Amino acid sequence: MIAGVDEAGRGPLAGPVVAAAVILDAGRPVAGLRDSKALGERRRTRLAREIRRNAIAFALGAASPGEVDELNVLEATLLAMERAVLCLAVDPELVRVDGNRVPSFEDHPGRYVTEAIVRGDRSVPCISAASILAKVCRDRLMRRWHRKHPGYGFDRNKGYPTRAHIDALQRLGPCAIHRRSFAPVRRETVSSAP
Repeated sequence: MIAGVDEAGRGPLAGPVVAAAVILDAGRPVAGLRDSKALGERRRTRLAREIRRNAIAFALGAASPGEVDELNVLEATLLAMERAVLCLAVDPELVRVDGNRVPSFEDHPGRYVTEAIVRGDRSVPCISAASILAKVCRDRLMRRWHRKHPGYGFDRNKGYPTRAHIDALQRLGPCAIHRRSFAPVRRETVSSAP
């Protein structure tokens, strides 16, 4: 029972950080798992369906833009990862996390054995699966936010600092899901203040 954990959305100027935790079933392997960034959207979506159908357990966790601003993006990411693991229907024997840091689980001392694996999303199938679920979920959330705030192009840029997004930010100012602590948003918040 090994859970793979990864996140999506550390770099964007808007939206939550979303993490996923996945326990794969060795008896029902999912072919083609790799880092979500190396897959096209259609393939990611298909793999996400297959992961959800075949995994022993999976769960998602998120940290809001406000939590990113309050904690910093790294701590918010670890919080989202912790929330995902805590929502699993099965307690894993080992939690493998993409990167060089692991959640502290400080309210659950000794409950989880954790291991950080740099570039684990490229080499550890359960982490690759988590990467895919987190990315697919976050992209869907950003498309929903686009309907509320269509001027920023969230359906295309997913909150990342593209030229079009920066231009919209300068033109419209930040919206409710922008991360105020990120420099491009902070600049526009200050410049639009009375």
